[in-house]
Amino acid sequence: MNFELSEEQLQIKYSVREFAESEIKPNVMEWDESQHFPAELRPKLAELGLMGVVFPESYGGAGMGYVEYATIIEELGRVCGSVGLSVAAHNSLCSNHIYMFGSEEQKQKYLVPLVTGESFGAWGLTESQAGSDSAGTRTNAVPHGDGWNVNGSKNFITHALSCNTLVAVAVTDKEKGNRGISAFIFDKTMEGFRGDKKENKLGMRASETASVVFEDCHVPQENLLGNEGEGFLQCMQVLDGGRISIAALSVGIAQGAYEAAVKYAKERQQFGKAIAEFQAIQFKLADMATQIECARLLTLQAAATKDAGKPVTQKSAMAKLYASETAVRVSEESVQIHGGYGYTKDYPAEKYWRDSKLCTIGEGTSEIQRVVIAKNLLKAM
Repeated sequence: MNFELSEEQLQIKYSVREFAESEIKPNVMEWDESQHFPAELRPKLAELGLMGVVFPESYGGAGMGYVEYATIIEELGRVCGSVGLSVAAHNSLCSNHIYMFGSEEQKQKYLVPLVTGESFGAWGLTESQAGSDSAGTRTNAVPHGDGWNVNGSKNFITHALSCNTLVAVAVTDKEKGNRGISAFIFDKTMEGFRGDKKENKLGMRASETASVVFEDCHVPQENLLGNEGEGFLQCMQVLDGGRISIAALSVGIAQGAYEAAVKYAKERQQFGKAIAEFQAIQFKLADMATQIECARLLTLQAAATKDAGKPVTQKSAMAKLYASETAVRVSEESVQIHGGYGYTKDYPAEKYWRDSKLCTIGEGTSEIQRVVIAKNLLKAM
């Protein structure tokens, strides 16, 4: 078993790190304070191939695998969770849903502009009454003319205001439960489709999160993804890959928080010496580093499994669960090591802490990951 990244993968890792350090890091706190969504980064991200990481070159993508993708998201998250989250949502949710289940015509019309950075993607599953209970979707689509009329709303949607393309689900047959939920491709040119209230968030403040509203929005039949009634099952498969990206994002946030703690511990003097010389601090750093390495290995294992074309539901849920909770623990310890300064915005620890919490909630809470893991374990016994 080879646990090392290849030379090519390391080159990708360090090129993204250099980009994040030079183009993102100087602006992180300004973007966070003002909740500025840095749309100006899109052309630069596209130039690096980061808008279409896992998609074939035939569609304009970078043609990379999930191991490279996880490495990229980790490096972005190490500097700014918000940018990492935006790149992850664009790639593994909206674009990937179209890639996995779209027709060739849909891919040419919608996927190609997404992966080349000409278009920007969002994905709509969550509603006010359908969070962990994603099958409780109330947005509905009824046949009308040459397509469907959609009414309802989606909550907590990344890029709801900035997106050009949205993949979202709606109930097409209420009597069939989750087998009566279908997926559609929406675009901002459609009348009756609009972004709504932007959320004022605790963390990930530079990643745009808002609501989407559908008011008699007419969607043509050719924008139905796959077959009618397949939307819920499609979403569950899309989330398998999405959870790998959130695990990678969590590892990145934890790594950034850890590095900030090490730097501070070496500089901070108390009782005549650097606090890094005290065993209490050393034990914290040792635990943090160990937990990060465990989370990274779980994440890369899930990524490699997906690259191999094997079932990844359990591994991606495990990686997402452990890595996200590690990000919270490590970030909190980073604040603790910083002491009072960790509670101020003069140091990066508090932002890593705020950003980390979303990773235990988005794309399935920790509780849902445990449900998924347990179901798979019991099914195998």
